[in-house]
Amino acid sequence: MTDLTSFIARLPKAELHVHHVGSASPRIVAELAARHEGDTPVPADPAALADYFAFRDFGHFIEVYLSVVDLIRDDEDVRTLTYEVARELARQQVRYAELTVTPYSHVRRGIAAPAFCAAIEDARARAAADFGVELRWCFDIPGEAGLGAAEETLRIALDEQPAGLVSFGLGGPEVGVPRPQFKPYFDKARAAGLHSVPHAGETTGPQTIWDALRDLGAERIGHGIAAARDPQLMAYLAEHEVPLEVCPTSNVRTRAVPGINEHPLATLVAAGVPVTINSDDPPMFGTTLEEEYAVAARLLGLDATGVAGLARAAVQASFLPAAGKSRLLTEIDDYAATAQ
Repeated sequence: MTDLTSFIARLPKAELHVHHVGSASPRIVAELAARHEGDTPVPADPAALADYFAFRDFGHFIEVYLSVVDLIRDDEDVRTLTYEVARELARQQVRYAELTVTPYSHVRRGIAAPAFCAAIEDARARAAADFGVELRWCFDIPGEAGLGAAEETLRIALDEQPAGLVSFGLGGPEVGVPRPQFKPYFDKARAAGLHSVPHAGETTGPQTIWDALRDLGAERIGHGIAAARDPQLMAYLAEHEVPLEVCPTSNVRTRAVPGINEHPLATLVAAGVPVTINSDDPPMFGTTLEEEYAVAARLLGLDATGVAGLARAAVQASFLPAAGKSRLLTEIDDYAATAQ
């Protein structure tokens, strides 16, 4: 495994399911908490964050996540956070990432939408120049905030149209937040050229995934692990080549699955469902994209060739234009050929 770990560390990668604020490093979170000490429950000691990020269940995870979101108080915070997330992605040889961004959460806390979008775009340009990592955005509806949040997220996407925006998503709790109610907003986003990538089937059953496919026109599914309970759904995903954005450690840490050995990744792959491997909210879950590749390799019994296949799958499922996909696939193939 040591050789495979080394192979993974140097492997060029793409990441498709990683949250903007959820990727803030302990150092950045602690710095922001110190800046707002007395006005936040988030500890200002990086060492104490591991305990703070020990989640009882998915509801507790959302509560903690929103407390970290609340630390982002102005556009300079946004700019710094985004740039530092890019630095960590580049350290792991990520060449391209689609970050899930929730502008509503920041705008309602007082950051104007134009300033927010300018900040993430500034950081995107700097990250490309300084680190060689290309960032794109998925503007995500926080489902727990209701249809008003959907309306505002769509408005920001269509009015501001940041250059890096490629997709429209739906996150937050699934229980009590049915997917079909968001259909009008996804219809308008898709009509404007945005791809549909809602979360579904993470903490609920297969029906949530069916709803995302039928009502939201999902082209990829965030998480989607509940598909393993429905052979007909797995057959549909395989036939129509709808990829899942699988985040194994996240599913364990939020108690969506009881333990890593019970994770349905192997069942999905055996059924021919396209999967990509992602880190979700890596510092909060005590993981990295590199570690998620190692977990997937163990669950699937992969060697270096198989792991390179995971990297290829992420590129193929991405919204990179054809020329960009071709370049990154060639880089992965060249690396795999020389590293083995």
